Amino acid sequence: MSVRSYQFLAPELRVFHGAESLAALKRELDRNGCRRAVVVCGRTMSRSEALDLLRDAIGPCFAGVTPAAREHSPVCAVEEVARFLREVHADAAIAVGGGSAAVSARAAAIRLGEDRALAQLCTRRLADGRFDSPRLTAPKLPQFIVPTTPSTAFAKAGSAVHDAGGQRLALFDPKTRARAIFVHPDFVATAPPQLVQSAALNAFANAVEALASPKCDPFSEALLMHALRLIKANLRAGSSDELGARESLVVAAILCGRGTEQGGTGLASVLSHAIGHRSHAANGIVNAIVLPHTMRYNAPVTHERDDAIIAALGERAVSGAATPSASAAVEGILAMLPVPRMLREVGVARGDLGAIARAAMADWFISRNARPVADVGVLLELLEAAW
Repeated sequence: MSVRSYQFLAPELRVFHGAESLAALKRELDRNGCRRAVVVCGRTMSRSEALDLLRDAIGPCFAGVTPAAREHSPVCAVEEVARFLREVHADAAIAVGGGSAAVSARAAAIRLGEDRALAQLCTRRLADGRFDSPRLTAPKLPQFIVPTTPSTAFAKAGSAVHDAGGQRLALFDPKTRARAIFVHPDFVATAPPQLVQSAALNAFANAVEALASPKCDPFSEALLMHALRLIKANLRAGSSDELGARESLVVAAILCGRGTEQGGTGLASVLSHAIGHRSHAANGIVNAIVLPHTMRYNAPVTHERDDAIIAALGERAVSGAATPSASAAVEGILAMLPVPRMLREVGVARGDLGAIARAAMADWFISRNARPVADVGVLLELLEAAW
């Protein structure tokens, strides 16, 4: 078997896990020369008793709270965060919550640093089909994260926000990577079970798609396979109040976030992005619905990666039976969960499928799918099957 060429680039990742992790937050702020740190979170977290632990941990470095983070990170919320950061002369942002808090803090740092509208800073699809991503050269506020849900966003440098019309604006700036992540049990315990389940399902789908990619290198494979093992082992318990399982899911999401950076995700994530603001269902639920369909579409070019997925999930054939395909193994796991199986069950109207397909074709992530997508018609077939 020939050895293919690849590159694996691993920026610094500092993770502190456990009941003493917040003590490290003050040290990390000092290490980065930060003296005025603002907490970026949602309204519910801003009223949580857990936030007092953070205030006590960072002491005089605490410069305020902006509870502006919202689901899907709307531009108006990001602008609100950026205004607050500017008003209090913040020199660091601490995102407390799930993916929306982390993305809102990163996007606000980009808005503040570049001092231009986010619509001018996002990746665009050009007339010839290529994607253009502007270089964002201004300095950015250091980012720190205290997770409450198992989101893959914590380990990323990209941020996706939505404008007033629902258009997805993708931003990328390596300077907004988290300087450190602090997995503290008191914060992980605050998330509602349905949010934990949805975020874990999103991480599950992302890990499967990246592991299936022909671009998956041995280093990414190691991160993704262990992420899948942790998710499968803890998914059911993590959506309850079992704290150890929740913490394991957060670790799995961080591993997945790192493991998806090289090969990327694929069509399930793209369709989830396009469906997200047209449905009240969370991205993880949508991902779980469309993933088996997109896996079957990609199978002609990803089948050689099946063994890695099946091994990570621990799905082996019974005696005398054929080894299941990766899509069948994934579908079997999802079938055991009390989650919707069809798009119509989560409020997606059949008449919206065309608009969803067109929005998906404009998503930068579609360029990273393992199997090229020729046109909107391909996506419509997949959406019809999932509807």
